[in-house]
Amino acid sequence: MRKNGQTDKESAETLKGTQLDVYHFILTRNKRVGIREIARELNMRSPSTAQHHLAKLEEMGLIKREWGGYVINKIVLQNHTKINRFLIPRPIIYILFVIGSLLVELIVYPPMSPQAYTIVLLIRIILITICIYELIKIWRHGQL
Repeated sequence: MRKNGQTDKESAETLKGTQLDVYHFILTRNKRVGIREIARELNMRSPSTAQHHLAKLEEMGLIKREWGGYVINKIVLQNHTKINRFLIPRPIIYILFVIGSLLVELIVYPPMSPQAYTIVLLIRIILITICIYELIKIWRHGQL
């Protein structure tokens, strides 16, 4: 539970718009970030706007103040995987995995019959369709 009674899942669901942008910016920097840097990089009118969003994120327990800047306290973006400074939606990783495994299967183990080829292709198309559906669902909820 967070300080204000929100669980991590509820915190992730409430992150939208500018708060999500601020959280994402801090998360991808991998270092302490100041208010002015956030305001400048996210094209905010003034540092007080950034301060408002930082205060909300700090209240949720997602970031913390540290030596004159802000750092991530908790990662709650459930539909993303962080690789270095990049946040990649998980369905994209799954799509790339399915396509890669299809290519490996067709190159290394070519199908013996047209039926086997059709079944392999059909299964992969179904998996890719499911991943694209999940990606669209994440995008519609504003969490992409």
